[in-house]
Amino acid sequence: MTRQTMIGLVLLAVIWATTGLPAGLFAAEVTPAETGPPNVVLIIADDQGWGDYGFMGHPTIRTPHLDRLARRSLVFERGYVVAPLCRPSLASIATGLYPHQHGVVANDVDPTRRAESDRPVTEAFHTHASMIRLLTANGYLTHQSGKWWEGSYAAGGFTHGMTHGDPAKGGRHGDAGLQIGRQGLKPVTEFIDHAAARDKPFFLWYAPFLPHTPHNPPAEILKKYEAPGRANNVAKYYAMCHWFDQTCGELLGHLANRGLTDNTIVLYICDNGWAPVDRAAKNPQGWWPDFAPRSKGSPFEGGIRTPIMVAWPGRVKPGRSADLASSVDLMPTVLSACGIERPADLPGIDLLDAEARTGRDTIFGASYSIHNMTPGDPAATLQYRWCISTHWKLLLRSPGSDTTRYKTVHAWDRTSARLFDLKDDPREEENLIDDHSEIARRLRAGIEAWHANVP
Repeated sequence: MTRQTMIGLVLLAVIWATTGLPAGLFAAEVTPAETGPPNVVLIIADDQGWGDYGFMGHPTIRTPHLDRLARRSLVFERGYVVAPLCRPSLASIATGLYPHQHGVVANDVDPTRRAESDRPVTEAFHTHASMIRLLTANGYLTHQSGKWWEGSYAAGGFTHGMTHGDPAKGGRHGDAGLQIGRQGLKPVTEFIDHAAARDKPFFLWYAPFLPHTPHNPPAEILKKYEAPGRANNVAKYYAMCHWFDQTCGELLGHLANRGLTDNTIVLYICDNGWAPVDRAAKNPQGWWPDFAPRSKGSPFEGGIRTPIMVAWPGRVKPGRSADLASSVDLMPTVLSACGIERPADLPGIDLLDAEARTGRDTIFGASYSIHNMTPGDPAATLQYRWCISTHWKLLLRSPGSDTTRYKTVHAWDRTSARLFDLKDDPREEENLIDDHSEIARRLRAGIEAWHANVP
């Protein structure tokens, strides 16, 4: 324990003794003494709808631990990922680049021969800088747990981790790392203890396979959500969101118990959206029984929107922001907070820079075929490009190839362009492309400039 940390703990004990209240209640109001580089904890949910949290107003799902995190965070309610699918989304979070820049646009090149066909994509990905590599290079201990597609944790630049990434041993999208959360947090808490014992700053990639399928929550949690008239698949999904929240509470609680909260930046995001399918609805022909249309794999709000949170006691004022936030913003935000020089080519901004947020009025993204991609030619499987500018959203359909059964996600949509007013039409039900042609032309020009010279 450092001398500064010890002083801080003594001060907190004095607060508790003189007020009779838990000292943690004052954490956001106290500017901590200089304690060296901040620790960084990145929490990444897996397949969760943007509104499926207590702090986002869901009437049924209970997320008390994330609700508490939200109360001490700067919450971007209009956060978005640049790809509505886990692998390209995670790759963009790690590198701060768009999928067409880092080359990971789908989950597989060819799922029938993944180990061989995927190699050039993974190798190309590892040529890019990432927040992980830069933090490691600047003296951080870095740990991977949960979802990780790009080989082993070591290949990704982590000093510690769980994923071996060996196809011969079943490595694909996290392997042993996927046990985190579902089978406890011991690898993560031991890493935190190890870093604290060495008095080293640390970075934690916590991307549990939650609330992702299989939806097999503990029975005691499921009972809380079973109700007359509620479909079983819906109750199970709600329970999975609750279970995920419990693991976040355990992680955040461990930081607090070690006296690390004040010098730790906690960031939250979900890799992509998800919604339980309504099995009684008229879904596209060939639809499968898991997730609903316009959610996972889709550029509609249900696939790309997510709350993004940044908590840093004494340094980030808690509140809610209506500013647009993107997953490519996480890397510049983390590096700036840690005093590390950012690569010059990063398209994102520092979310803690209010001037940068107000100076940006448009964010972008794209979606591709889910289980096939062409190395070196991301446009070959492009399905959509999109942008959001203030409250306007433009979707442009693309004719990329899809050789898998997951083409159902986008094959139903034959409309070349859609313009939505998200303020008046958050469910994206009315296409205003003909009524606001000048706005559509302006946004299209922005998309084409952003996506120019794609291989």
